[in-house]
Amino acid sequence: MVISSDEQVREAYDDPAVVRQLRAWWGDQIVDLDGHLNRSKVADIIFNDPGQRSKLEALVHPKVSQLRQRRMEEGSHNTQVKAFIWDTPLLFEAGLSGGCDAIVFVESPLERRLERVKISRGWDEAELRRREKSQWPLDKKREISDYIVGNTADAEYVRGQVKEVFFRILAKRLPDQT
Repeated sequence: MVISSDEQVREAYDDPAVVRQLRAWWGDQIVDLDGHLNRSKVADIIFNDPGQRSKLEALVHPKVSQLRQRRMEEGSHNTQVKAFIWDTPLLFEAGLSGGCDAIVFVESPLERRLERVKISRGWDEAELRRREKSQWPLDKKREISDYIVGNTADAEYVRGQVKEVFFRILAKRLPDQT
């Protein structure tokens, strides 16, 4: 079962209590006419002020953790679920790596990352670099990860690497069947 931190952050941002708190901190500028959080306005604040980013993370990260635990509890009752895969870009920064049996780093060249965020989020290169600069360096994350998947080719090739890594991780967790 894949658990996406980005989805959980979006869910936390939909929480009226979170929106109220953010409005109290940063004013009405951070919501749209319907009262929903304007994520780009929030990003402008937190990526220009590390103190504000820390304040936001202290509010949102515990909610994301609760949502992740809830999903895992739900999945634990499903015999089809063989593992929980946390898709968590800030795994190390949030101090979550200790809760993982294995860490897989997905490596992708700058050009590919830029292409992806241009399409999915409308970011330019400066925005991507600004956000990556606020995280641990990619080479450090790569170095301390247990497995590396190269996202440099077509989707089928990447899928094959992921399957291989997944089975290697499962094999380490399961008792010897011989």
